Amino acid sequence: MTQHSRDTPQFYLTAPSPCPYLPGRHERKVFTHLVGDKAGDLNDLLTHGGFRRSQSIAYRPACDQCRACVSVRVVANEFRSSRNFRKVLARNADLIGEQRSAVPTSEQYSVFRAYLDRRHRNGGMADMTVLDYAMMVEDSHVETRIIEYRKRNADSAITGRGDELVAVALTDVLSDGLSMVYSFFDPAQESRSLGTFMILDHIARARRQGLPYVYLGYWIEGSKKMDYKGRFLPQQRLAPSGWLRIDAAGDDISEPQD
Repeated sequence: MTQHSRDTPQFYLTAPSPCPYLPGRHERKVFTHLVGDKAGDLNDLLTHGGFRRSQSIAYRPACDQCRACVSVRVVANEFRSSRNFRKVLARNADLIGEQRSAVPTSEQYSVFRAYLDRRHRNGGMADMTVLDYAMMVEDSHVETRIIEYRKRNADSAITGRGDELVAVALTDVLSDGLSMVYSFFDPAQESRSLGTFMILDHIARARRQGLPYVYLGYWIEGSKKMDYKGRFLPQQRLAPSGWLRIDAAGDDISEPQD
């Protein structure tokens, strides 16, 4: 493979397949490979343009006559924690988040497998083996981290480590934010609202690191699976004219943001 072909992305279009979010519709995706020395820069650029990463692939919906999938990023420094969000933080005050290199473990896979079996048993990832999981974590040519959420113990204040693993987030570090690639949790801990907690924790992490945004992927109005992302405000949503600011649920779109 020549240096030119590695540094110049080639884009491809998938065949139509049933939409996993909106019944009766079909989806297509445009995608390219994230490889080579400039994979990180390309991932930054494509994320700003509405792409998501899955292993060494960057993809974006390219559906005929449908624009329901809208890229969302939370404005971290201006995020306003609602009463419900504060309750979630209090409910999980006994957890500690440990950031690690993107290395898979059998402990992570055990939580991942339980999560799929309980919440996504009929989904496209339901048959993922431990090797598939390892590829999901390791097959990255960009700066990627694993954040493990564990229950605190008596020594956590000193060691910064916890005990029982209850949730995991696979996260890319971009030039302007954190991009939550995939997260999962122990379904026996469902009452903790761990999906929400991990987003709140990433917003706090972005603030501490001086990063302006947390990228949440696609918000889809009318989809129960994705509609929750609209609660993290203020946020920006990607439209044909650029990133548009939303300050409150149900807000009209404001002027494009840089």
